[in-house]
Amino acid sequence: MGVRIKATGTSRGNGTNSIVEHSGHAARISLERAGIGPEQVGVLINTGVFRDSNTVEPAIAALIQKAAGIGLDYHAKDDARTFSFDLMNGAVGVLNAVQVATSILATGSTEHVLIVSGDTHPSLTRFAADDEFPYATAGAALLLERCDDTEGFGEVHTATGPGGPAVQSYVDTATMGTVGRTVMTVERDPDFTDRLLEVAVQAARAALADQDLSGIALIASTPSPQFPKLLADALGIDQDAVRTPDLSDGDPHTAALPLAYDHAVARDSLGGYSRVLFVAAGAGPAAAAVLYRLTA
Repeated sequence: MGVRIKATGTSRGNGTNSIVEHSGHAARISLERAGIGPEQVGVLINTGVFRDSNTVEPAIAALIQKAAGIGLDYHAKDDARTFSFDLMNGAVGVLNAVQVATSILATGSTEHVLIVSGDTHPSLTRFAADDEFPYATAGAALLLERCDDTEGFGEVHTATGPGGPAVQSYVDTATMGTVGRTVMTVERDPDFTDRLLEVAVQAARAALADQDLSGIALIASTPSPQFPKLLADALGIDQDAVRTPDLSDGDPHTAALPLAYDHAVARDSLGGYSRVLFVAAGAGPAAAAVLYRLTA
C-alpha cells in the first residue's frame, strides 16, 4: 500500500489575509482538481500555526472545514462525516500530518485525507513578511489517497537538536495591553539557520539511506531563501534539482512544501525525476524528511 498526492490547491492574495479563507479556498481547489465531492474526504488536518486574530478555540481545522464546505450536511444517520483537527509543529507540521494520514488511510476507513497549511499575521493587516513577522500569508492543501502500488510517500524520518528552540513565537502578555489578538512576537537565534540546517541534514540522510541522488528533486522549507540550496549542497544533491515556492512575499512557513510542489507540478518541472525528497525544519529545532516516489 502507498499514499500519494491526488491533487493540490493553493491560495494567496484574493483580497483577504484570513488564513481560514485561504486554507478553505485551497481545499476547494484541490477537490475540484481531483474531481471528487466533499463527502469523499473523511479527515481534514490543519497544520497552520499563525491564525486570524490569534484564535485559540474552536480548532482552526473546524473553521477551515466549514469554509471549504466539507462534511456540513448531516441529514441522515448514514451521511458521510468528516473529522477535522489541528496538528501544530511549526514548519514540520505538514510532514507530521503525512505520517498521521498514512496511518488513517491504511485502515481503509476513508477514501481521502486532506492536509491544509498556511499562516497569517494575526492582525490580518499584512500579507508580506518583514523583520518583525517573517512569514508570508498563504494557504495550501494536499489531498491524499491510498494506492496499491509503490508510488507515493515512504517512511517519514524525524530529527531534533539540542539546546533552545532556535525560533520561538508568542504573545507577550506583559506588553500586549488590549491588542493581544492582533500581535505576535517572533524571536530567532542568530545561528537559527545553521541549527535548522543541521537537523534537516540529519533527517534527510535518514530518508535517503543509500538512494541514488541523480533522480531526486528536493523540496524543503524556507526559513531563509537560501535554505533549500544550502541543504542540497550538504546532501550532495544538484542545485538544479531544488524546487521552491514563490518567495516574493517571504517565507510561507507551514505552506512552503505544498506550495513548492504545486508550483513544480504546474510548471511540469519534475520531469526526469523519479522521486522528490521533502524536508521540513523549524522550531525545536526539529526536522522531518520523506521520499516521495512520483507516478511513472
